[in-house]
Amino acid sequence: MSMPAVAKAESQTDAMHMPVAAAMRLFCFVVWVLAIVPLVAVLGFFQRVGRCRSIAQFFWQGAARIIGIDLVVRGAPCPDRPALFVANHASYLDIVVIGALVPAAFIAKKEVRQWPGIGFMAKLGRTVFIERRSRRSREQKDQLLDRLMAVGESLVLFPEGTSNDGNRVLPFKSALFSVAETRLPDGRPLSVQPISIAYTHLGGLPMGRGWRPYFAWYGDMELASHLWTVLGLGRVTVEVDFHPPVTLEQFGSRKALTDHCYNAVRRGVVQANAGLAGRSVATDTVIIG
Repeated sequence: MSMPAVAKAESQTDAMHMPVAAAMRLFCFVVWVLAIVPLVAVLGFFQRVGRCRSIAQFFWQGAARIIGIDLVVRGAPCPDRPALFVANHASYLDIVVIGALVPAAFIAKKEVRQWPGIGFMAKLGRTVFIERRSRRSREQKDQLLDRLMAVGESLVLFPEGTSNDGNRVLPFKSALFSVAETRLPDGRPLSVQPISIAYTHLGGLPMGRGWRPYFAWYGDMELASHLWTVLGLGRVTVEVDFHPPVTLEQFGSRKALTDHCYNAVRRGVVQANAGLAGRSVATDTVIIG
């Protein structure tokens, strides 16, 4: 955007921001964290993975309500366990959205472990931390396989490798899809399910390209100021498409599987952002609203 356009957008944001609402939401979120985190910590200590995932999902559902996220969902999470879920990535809010819908652990870059607050939450949520370097690809694969095979825990991957402004989907990196090349202990191929996440409405009105970046978190944005803005902007509608699950065997190569997932996710985001996703009472489920 040009400088005048940026100034105009910032002026509109300031006019719409509700500091009292932001403060109330932040207070409620902190209380919610303090109420749930001890239980998750205890379950994690005793290696109760199933119960830990259920509590984590309950936590993210509560967080979505507090933050002001309305979820409109098409399709359903793959029932196979374990499974690999792959989604586009625009913001830390994506974690709230997917966490509220899918009982799975996230895959994150190693640096997230050191982030104040978020790193602590990520560790409690049994996040798998990896280094995104080609020379560590074998080690990364072993980490993921251990969680999938030994623990039987589903994982969520953001294969773009970074976040963006929410108006597009960056090319997927195929390296971490390598886990799909290995069969599960019972002989089944690993199910891989693409997920599209689109931020489409603010206060019930279509968001448009100009507003969507205010909910995305990318570049050198500061987390605290970004979160304060999000909390005071009103309710946001997020549309989530669960595409049909697939396996690597259906495509013959990791590259072909990666391309399929990218095309499915990108198509879902483009259609949702353009209001062409075919919303209907028969196909949509409002999970949180």
